[in-house]
Amino acid sequence: MPQILDTLDVIENLSSIYENDRAFAILKDFERVIDELGIYVYKNWDEGELAAGPEVDRHWVKCTFMWPEKEMPDPMGGKRLLDYDCKISYEKSHIIKPRKIKKPDDIRPGTKKGKLDKLPVWLVHIEMPKKLIINIYGGDVEKIELPDTESQASAPAPAAGAMPPPMPGGDLGGAAPAGDAAPADTGAV
Repeated sequence: MPQILDTLDVIENLSSIYENDRAFAILKDFERVIDELGIYVYKNWDEGELAAGPEVDRHWVKCTFMWPEKEMPDPMGGKRLLDYDCKISYEKSHIIKPRKIKKPDDIRPGTKKGKLDKLPVWLVHIEMPKKLIINIYGGDVEKIELPDTESQASAPAPAAGAMPPPMPGGDLGGAAPAGDAAPADTGAV
């Protein structure tokens, strides 16, 4: 059964994004990848509206965009996303919008509000791998990563005297020894 959107839900999603710096940064990174892959050159891709998301999973960032039914985005743009390991699906659906009041018949009985119309739309669900977002101009890893205390607790401890793994961006995560001096032996076995 197709998902029916409500205009109020879309507005609340956008409002929550603007209040949350992390979600806003993730959405900007998501959009930057779409732009860098040249998706906006395909017909109607630049006309889409965010309907839901971003939802961040362990390895994926998911967003849903919508277009009026007669302005479906060119599927070749979606095919281009598939080449970069993105998952994409198209769905015909509806959105409930209040009618503009032009005559008395447009008013809901007992209110001063417009009647609700069910308008057909296309929903495009895009799941993008986090590694793609990170690889395209170094997306903000700290804002994309989910807090995962379980994996940090179960991670093996580094061997004594071992260097920490390199951090994204080339930072080694610790101070390098001065000159050619070897690290001090801690005596730990």
